[in-house]
Amino acid sequence: MTAKQQFVEIFNKYVTREGSAKLLEYLSNSDFFTAPASARFHLAEEGGLCQHSINVYNRLLKLVKADFGENYTKHFSDETLAICGLFHDVCKVNYYVTEMRNVKENGAWVSKPYYKVEERFPYGHGEKSVFIVSQYIKLTAEEAICINWHMGGFDERVKGGSYALSEAYDKYKLAVYLHLADLSASYLDEHRN
Repeated sequence: MTAKQQFVEIFNKYVTREGSAKLLEYLSNSDFFTAPASARFHLAEEGGLCQHSINVYNRLLKLVKADFGENYTKHFSDETLAICGLFHDVCKVNYYVTEMRNVKENGAWVSKPYYKVEERFPYGHGEKSVFIVSQYIKLTAEEAICINWHMGGFDERVKGGSYALSEAYDKYKLAVYLHLADLSASYLDEHRN
């Protein structure tokens, strides 16, 4: 099964709220299923963004089940887990472009493709994902906080001195799980190019 098929299967099984079909249509008409997850780091390859989203969802589910067992849905619904895991990096849709650069291989210069960031909507990272997803489906406060703060200490707002992350993690434990799932997927499950 391809990453796109896996993503759509999880999406169709768990994401059922009003507007979800339009969200999937948006993703299908964008580069979501072909974009890299990063320009130079984890899954910097075609389809990396979709694969990373699946990896984060799987890690999130595993973390929640490890702490709450099979009764995890008493704490977090399957739909919420799917939304947070699958859509945390929607901000990377139409975010990368492929350009060429010269690199030396075996003593000779050759032209090679690479990914470059071309931000078209400079709205931030997690907050941009929340904005985009909210155009299609209504997010709960918990889902919005989780997606918004999934970068943890790597978030530019935190680097700038904001203490809001600490408050978010204190009030919404699923946000901590999503951050851990993102880190685990990025550094344990995925290769760096």
